[in-house]
Amino acid sequence: MILEKTKVLKVSKSADTKEDLQNLYFAAEIIKKGGLVVFPTETVYGLGANALDEKAVRKIYEAKGRPQNNPLIIHLSKSDDIDLYCETGKIEGLDALKALMPAPLTVILPAKPVIPSVITAGLPNVAARVPMSAAARKLIELSGVPIAAPSANLSGKPSPTCAKHVLEDMDGRADVIIDGGDCEVGVESTIITLCEEVPTLLRPGGITFEKLCSILGEVHMSHAVLESLKPGEQVLSPGMMYRHYAPERPVELVKGNRMKCVDYINTRSSKEDCAVICYDEQAPLLKCKYVLTAGSEKDNQAYASKLFSMLRDTNSLDVSYIFAFLPVDTTGISLAIYNRLLRAAGFNVKTFDD
Repeated sequence: MILEKTKVLKVSKSADTKEDLQNLYFAAEIIKKGGLVVFPTETVYGLGANALDEKAVRKIYEAKGRPQNNPLIIHLSKSDDIDLYCETGKIEGLDALKALMPAPLTVILPAKPVIPSVITAGLPNVAARVPMSAAARKLIELSGVPIAAPSANLSGKPSPTCAKHVLEDMDGRADVIIDGGDCEVGVESTIITLCEEVPTLLRPGGITFEKLCSILGEVHMSHAVLESLKPGEQVLSPGMMYRHYAPERPVELVKGNRMKCVDYINTRSSKEDCAVICYDEQAPLLKCKYVLTAGSEKDNQAYASKLFSMLRDTNSLDVSYIFAFLPVDTTGISLAIYNRLLRAAGFNVKTFDD
């Protein structure tokens, strides 16, 4: 599906100027008519369509080249709207999670019949969230419908966190792109399912595992957060595919003893042109052709916010291979970085013990 022209509209972070509202109203009319609109959130840019219009939702899969077994998230303007599209009676912990919203958080709940099965990939449950972005919430409000949206990239590529990267993939594939500036969080929303006996984290993000445990008490973590899906295992939420978020060149991850990691990369880079995504602490020691720094190891939020942008930037570099440093642990936002890099590299990890 290639469109004749994609219209780009700028909207401020506050989304409250006269021009902002005019542009968002225009985009909302496209949603109402069954079109596709790319919009900013605090996490990444989303490729949106009317979630209640099955034909419109199928356009998302076509535009992205997305597998039909990969479910979508519905985006809402306020947390109370979750009750309109999900079965919420007797769901323990839901009220506590709704109190966090808007937030980089997605909750999986039993779907009401109004939700088309194309959104849920045939599953009985649906993922719902209320984005923090004022532009996103105003677009949903003006549209008058929930907006189904995965990240606004071609399937498998790194998610876009700025309008420039959206245009690389979606120019000619979406009717409208709303340019709302850079996304603050930089990785997709946390996904937790309340459809299990114990709440279960399916995808880590800006709302950390530790935060969820402090709110809900016992929370399980799906094995698929740090491992690949087992053969025949069903995809329960976005972001669980084996290889995802991947740049054009192969990626190898390094973890463990930092000096051994540096020596290994320098040895490899002496034989072929490589790029490396690392922390500030390792950058002066590396001899790769290109060194992309993500900030200090003391600030993994900076790494998260830059991660997808750096992965995309490697596509324009004259290299044959990419290395990236994994965080030293999997607590806080580091778990989300770890999860995304594992899939970007297809679980290709080299570990160096102390």
